[in-house]
Amino acid sequence: MFQDSNAKLLQELFRKNPKRVEIKSGETLFREGDPGDVMYVLLEGAAAVTIGGVLFEELSPGSFVGEMSVVDSSPRFGTVTAHTPCKFAVVNREHFRFLVQEVPDFSLEVMRILIKRLKQCDLRVVHAASATRK
Repeated sequence: MFQDSNAKLLQELFRKNPKRVEIKSGETLFREGDPGDVMYVLLEGAAAVTIGGVLFEELSPGSFVGEMSVVDSSPRFGTVTAHTPCKFAVVNREHFRFLVQEVPDFSLEVMRILIKRLKQCDLRVVHAASATRK
C-alpha cells in the first residue's frame, strides 16, 4: 500500500476525474488475461488483486491497478474483485502520459509501487525456492 500521504495525493488527484467505474461487493473490475488500455485508482471501497487465484494485494483508497496495461498494452496480469462497493477513477493512456510529464509526484508514486510489487514477487520466489530445498 501507499504511505498515507501518497494515497491521499492520488485520491485528491483523481477525485474530480469524470471517468469513473463503480462496482458492487463481489463484482470483478477486470480478470486475468482481459485486454486492457486503462488503469484504475481506487477512490472508495476495498478490493483484492489475485493472480492465478492467489491473493497478491489488498487495495484501499489511493491504490491503483492496471498500470502495466497502460504502459505496455499487455493483457491484464491479475483479477481485481471488490470486497465492498468500490468507486474507481479511470485513467487512459493519454491522461497517464500527461500525468507522468506534468505531475512528478505521480510518476514517483507509480515507480514506488512498482518497486514494492517487484520486491514482493522476489520474496515469494525466494520463499518458494527455500521451501523446495527443505
